[in-house]
Amino acid sequence: MKEKIFKPLNGFLILTLFLLLIAGAIFLGINGLMLLMIIDIVLLIFILPGFFLVYPNSSKVLTLFGKYGGTIKKDGFWWALPFYIKEKISLRARNFDSERVKVNDKLGNPILISVILVWRVKDTYKAAFEVDHFENFVKVQSDAAVRKMAVHYSYDNFDDDQSEVTLRSGLEEINEKLEEELDKRLAIAGIDVMEARIGYLAYANEIAQAMLKRQQAEAIIAARFKIVEGAVGMVDMALKKLAKENIIELDDDKKAAMVSNLMVVLTSDKDTSPIVNTGTLY
Repeated sequence: MKEKIFKPLNGFLILTLFLLLIAGAIFLGINGLMLLMIIDIVLLIFILPGFFLVYPNSSKVLTLFGKYGGTIKKDGFWWALPFYIKEKISLRARNFDSERVKVNDKLGNPILISVILVWRVKDTYKAAFEVDHFENFVKVQSDAAVRKMAVHYSYDNFDDDQSEVTLRSGLEEINEKLEEELDKRLAIAGIDVMEARIGYLAYANEIAQAMLKRQQAEAIIAARFKIVEGAVGMVDMALKKLAKENIIELDDDKKAAMVSNLMVVLTSDKDTSPIVNTGTLY
């Protein structure tokens, strides 16, 4: 079975009939027509529980003696047979921020991860009858989906090859995969996944300090590489400029000494203290 739309009676029309029956009961009571008045009162008691409201972006799922009768999604004031059991299901978008769960990534490193999910009920029949407590179903399946996804990706790359998609560097692709996985899992409950993304991502406490040191080492190495690369270019430019302008002729020994001194000055992480030679170059 699938969701079907139920068309109830207009509540204001039945309310008008209800008021007329009240007036009729009073009239019959005054005139001593007790049997008709009793019938009138029974009708009033029967009609009264059938009134209900449907708010915007909300719905009522109707069941009659255990059988699905339909769903009312149009907001307004309505009336249906009092025998119908009316279950309210909200159609509004909802946010779900999962708890941070500890899982092992592709390389076996323990990480903490959570998911932020935006969802809403699309099929009220599935939400009401295919699963038990669809809100809890969303929670459990979200945790299961993020655990399954985490084991297929590493948190970060450990080498210079950045082609592999990781949880930290490929968030856009990871979020798309997560949304597809959740949409597939929650379809059984009639849930429409509007957006899904990683809300929190970090190494677990037991390895966080070691991984921080590794990241710092990588940053230092990358910075040193840029410094050395720039220093070599500056030394090369200085030698070419001196040769082109004929400022001074340098033999191989003098060039080696100049290159050594310039490299020390340019690549040092501390301020250099030059020593001025007031004698000869030798």
